[in-house]
Amino acid sequence: MLTPHQLADIERNPHKGDFPLLAADENMAFLDSAATSQRPACVLDAQRAFYETMNANPLRGLYRLSVAATAAIDEARAHVARFIGAVDAQGTPQADQIVFTRNTSESLNLVASSLGRGVLGPGDEVVVSIMEHHSNLIPWQQVCAATGARLVYLRLSDDYRITPEEIEAKIGPRAKIVSVTQVSNVLGVQNDVSAIARRAHETGAYLVVDGAQGAPHVATDVRELGCDLYALSAHKMMGPMGVGVLWGTREALDLMPPFLTGGEMIDSVTEQGAVWAPVPQKFEAGTQDAAGIYAFDAALSYLEGLGMDLVEARERALATYLTDQLAALDFVDVVGPAEGSRHVGAVSFNVRGVHPHDVASILDGSDVCIRAGHHCAQPLLSYLGVQMGSTCRASVALYNDKTDIDRLVSGLTNVWSIFNG
Repeated sequence: MLTPHQLADIERNPHKGDFPLLAADENMAFLDSAATSQRPACVLDAQRAFYETMNANPLRGLYRLSVAATAAIDEARAHVARFIGAVDAQGTPQADQIVFTRNTSESLNLVASSLGRGVLGPGDEVVVSIMEHHSNLIPWQQVCAATGARLVYLRLSDDYRITPEEIEAKIGPRAKIVSVTQVSNVLGVQNDVSAIARRAHETGAYLVVDGAQGAPHVATDVRELGCDLYALSAHKMMGPMGVGVLWGTREALDLMPPFLTGGEMIDSVTEQGAVWAPVPQKFEAGTQDAAGIYAFDAALSYLEGLGMDLVEARERALATYLTDQLAALDFVDVVGPAEGSRHVGAVSFNVRGVHPHDVASILDGSDVCIRAGHHCAQPLLSYLGVQMGSTCRASVALYNDKTDIDRLVSGLTNVWSIFNG
């Protein structure tokens, strides 16, 4: 339950006006931020400003436009490093450990292909959790099939936790790579990544973290997590689509061969071979989305201006209110923890006897936007025994408020009445 202060806080909304799409339609309740967030005006302005003031290919020119574009990318790289705690003992951002990709999926495919094929062999094990998004599952299925390694699953307890006993039992001496999500995109639960990291490193395994649902909602420090590689997407953090990040320790990144080859990722080329450029350029073949990266820099500044502590507190209050309101509907089943405070951003549920696609379609008629389907997590839904293999999912961000959730509840009541008279 929320305190009166928390309830009053989510009744106010000083943030929605920063987002042009939301400001233009006050009647819309956008509750699908786990799929993609909305963008504040400063991010939209930054992307346009890049094309209007410094549109040139970074790294490839000595004229002032190209130099400015290169500097913008360098500054963004350092900003990402600071944001996720990739700094040295003196607090200097380790920008050369930041690799720009298209999205979290590409980052994880890069790791599976490069690191996986380099360290895995017959009889080795890759450990993942049953709650992984397909982007952190299918790449490992593929690399295991190619190398003869075996995929091992961390299962959930009845209260949707990966217990210390499960961690110790499943991450054993044959484990070479452990790859887990920081926050489940279906259940909204936050895993104890630090505990998983300690066990992985005890056995000599690398730890990879899917941070797509973590970095947008909770303050993240890769040093505290103890991971070796960490992936995220800009578009879930109020940045543009088409920009992703892979952070890694120097040891891991130096060990990994390139995933893609072509322009800008080489030091030298002869007729018969090539020498790779140093990290991060080694992994950034071709022209990057420079305008998108520049706009992502602005998105990080926006989040920092609010403070991630404020973002996390507001979103936890929203998720708690959302969970409590759904639980109060006797025709709705929440899929995940009963405690709203354990939901980071996302809450999945079903309306009894009604397919999630029908629920979402009817809600759209009331300008309520939610997700419906398997959420790219089919093994999890099968494991949980979810009927129809799908759920509805409402996910919040800092620009949501109590009214958005109340509109969802009203819409669900309407859905129930349509199907049950």
